Amino acid sequence: MNKFQPVDFQDLDDLFEFLPHDELVIVKALRNLVLDFIPEIKEKLSYNVPFFKVRKNICFIWPGSVPWGGTFEGVQFGFTSGHLLTDEDGYLDAGKRKYVRTKVFKSLPEIDFEKLRLLLFEALEVDSQKTLQV
Repeated sequence: MNKFQPVDFQDLDDLFEFLPHDELVIVKALRNLVLDFIPEIKEKLSYNVPFFKVRKNICFIWPGSVPWGGTFEGVQFGFTSGHLLTDEDGYLDAGKRKYVRTKVFKSLPEIDFEKLRLLLFEALEVDSQKTLQV
């Protein structure tokens, strides 16, 4: 555990048991979207939340009840290199971050799965290009 997180999950089951039902439903829906859309993706807990990578980290799902120097309401879906995505309609939020872009969902009906699929497709392209540049 670190000073920012009073919780330390050993695996996804620990995380799922910790989450309130409303967050769990959103987390599972977003997780299924990622796993179904990118079958070769690898998932691991980092900072106590699921991160997904093929070559580098592509995206993450951060439930608001998992603290990191504070909490928020809902579940955040984030792209680690979101600044490289074409987000012409401003669907994603930069906040004060330089690279990461996120969208917070407070209920299942708020999720635009088609929009997220398009962004995931682009994030996958960015991931493959990053590897070529190294």
